[in-house]
Amino acid sequence: MLTGTAAANHAGPALALSFIVAGFACTLAGLCYAEFAAMIPVSGSAYSYSYATLGEGIAWFIGWNLILEYLFAVATVSVGWSGYAVSLLDQLHLHIPTALASAPLGQIGDGLHIVRTGAIINVPAMAIVAAISTICYIGIKQSASFNSVIVAIKVTVVVLFIIFGMSYINTANWHPFIPPNTGQTGVFGWSGIMAASGVIFFAYIGFDAISTAAQETRNPQRDMPIGILASLVVCTVLYVVVATVLTGMVSYKELDVAAPVALALDKYQGLHWLGIPLKLGAAAGMTSVMLVMTIAQARIFFAMARDGLLPPVFGRVHPRFRTPSTGTIVTGVSAAIIGGLFPVKILGEVVSIGTLAAFVTVCLGVLVLRRTRPDLPRPFRAPWPWFTCIAGALICGYMMYSLGTATWWRLAIWTAIGILVYVFYGYKHSKVRSTAAAAA
Repeated sequence: MLTGTAAANHAGPALALSFIVAGFACTLAGLCYAEFAAMIPVSGSAYSYSYATLGEGIAWFIGWNLILEYLFAVATVSVGWSGYAVSLLDQLHLHIPTALASAPLGQIGDGLHIVRTGAIINVPAMAIVAAISTICYIGIKQSASFNSVIVAIKVTVVVLFIIFGMSYINTANWHPFIPPNTGQTGVFGWSGIMAASGVIFFAYIGFDAISTAAQETRNPQRDMPIGILASLVVCTVLYVVVATVLTGMVSYKELDVAAPVALALDKYQGLHWLGIPLKLGAAAGMTSVMLVMTIAQARIFFAMARDGLLPPVFGRVHPRFRTPSTGTIVTGVSAAIIGGLFPVKILGEVVSIGTLAAFVTVCLGVLVLRRTRPDLPRPFRAPWPWFTCIAGALICGYMMYSLGTATWWRLAIWTAIGILVYVFYGYKHSKVRSTAAAAA
């Protein structure tokens, strides 16, 4: 989804380098995640790890950013899903008016100004979120075999695009490989490569799920780095090759769309046959991503409500379906509205900066705990902590910086809202604080 906007607005053909930078940063952060996960004898997110080791304040900050990550990720992917679904329907001669399949709000210039685009609302994006939320509300049991089938479909689609797209590469589209900077930070040049790495960082979200299984591995010291590094290497190689083929097939100036691969296939008559299976595969893959993210977000709400940091209603479990019903409804309604109103560029950057903020905190947290709690059992230890933790925090921090003023303002507003919620509700209703007061 985001390869197009990242290439068109930031890196040009050098987008492949951005994927390498983001992959390296994820590797370092992933090793820190693995150490956290191995220390805590329960499965869970970075919120659970930090709550048990770094204290409530840091846990709240990470949890609030995870809400930003998962909630906006569902909305972002819904916009990409809409783009591929509309392209697929067009190929089948079923046309949805642009006004009903586009964001009514957009940004101009430096991104600080939100403007009307003339569209009404992105109906397909809202519809898919509603469908996914209904499934999650009723309850779904995902199996490893189901996930394996989805992964196989996605990888097959990617490989088919690479194999057949290579024949349509026009090397003139790669020149200049690194477009000269326009004079604005983050718009082409090397600063553009870093800005693009922050944008497409979204593509790596979810790798840290491997770390949550640390306690279930036979040999965490060996299995965790293999699982994390192998998955990141495979993904990075595929991303780099796809970005190279895509920018070779279509000029990066034309790629500022939510479905860039579909655009590339539609451009060449000889590839139209591949359009339907690829778009179906992309839609299936994105559907599974939204499903997992919706489930994860509802569980984050549940965990924070359990600790007293959010109202008890977020921890309510449906009496029949046994799912976190309120959290699922809030996630679905919020993501549907956000996905229906905003374009993929704004949403993707907000998700990336929130996730990067959590990653920076995790990297530094591991280093702090090595000094303050050396007694904690660590089945897995991040190698060379003074390099791994500091380099991970610095690279993730620089990618955050590269995302631009407008995205930082949105993060600042989100953080300010989070602080107010914590001060006026979470701090007063904290279970840990209540228990300590009762004991005293």
